[in-house]
Amino acid sequence: MGSDLRDKALAVRLRAYAPYSHFKVGAAVRGESGTVYVGCNVENAAYPEGTCAEAGAIAAMVAAGETRLIEAYVVAESGEPVSPCGGCRQKLAEFGWGDVPVTMATVAGKEKHTTLAELLPGAFASHAMTSGET
Repeated sequence: MGSDLRDKALAVRLRAYAPYSHFKVGAAVRGESGTVYVGCNVENAAYPEGTCAEAGAIAAMVAAGETRLIEAYVVAESGEPVSPCGGCRQKLAEFGWGDVPVTMATVAGKEKHTTLAELLPGAFASHAMTSGET
């Protein structure tokens, strides 16, 4: 795992907008080009209309013109590494293959390493929909 993903996820986490939960999350994804994109959680008074950090990083990647991620890193201030929510697991699977490494971490440096396939077994992904039928 690239330390640049950790550094960027930690930095963007500080910019999270979490006035309600006070639970700031940062995420960094590496696109197929090698470029790193970041996102942080953004809460909203009209709960649950906020945005997760992983979704923000993916949106930044897509906005830059990339549609394939090859690595992801998610960090939060917690006792144990926190897994992406179900929706973010599906979002990650939309843009990455099952063998994509995902690191979940705490700001204190504890890490858990996994893959997209382990996070979301049997994921329904866009590359599964290429049957050629119309």
